[in-house]
Amino acid sequence: MTSNNEVQIFSEAELAHLGEGTVAYLREMGGKELNGKFPGLPEIAPDARLWALFAANGQPILISDARDRAIAGALENDLTPVSIH
Repeated sequence: MTSNNEVQIFSEAELAHLGEGTVAYLREMGGKELNGKFPGLPEIAPDARLWALFAANGQPILISDARDRAIAGALENDLTPVSIH
C-alpha cells in the first residue's frame, strides 16, 4: 500500500521479482518435501527436519541442520532472511 492508502497493483512478472537480491526465505522442511527442490542433492531421509533458504524468486540457496547457520548463510550473501511457514 502507498502512504495515501492507495493499493499498488503488481503484474505477475513484477511480483516474481519482488525482493530479488535482497530477501531470502527461510523455512523448516522435511526431507520428503526437500527431495527434488535442490538439484544434484542426494536423497534426504523423508523424516529429516532441515532448514532451507530460498531466494525471493524461489531458487534454492542452501540447506542446513541448524536455523542459525541458515540465517548466517543469508546474511553472508547480503540477504535479509524472512521466515515462512
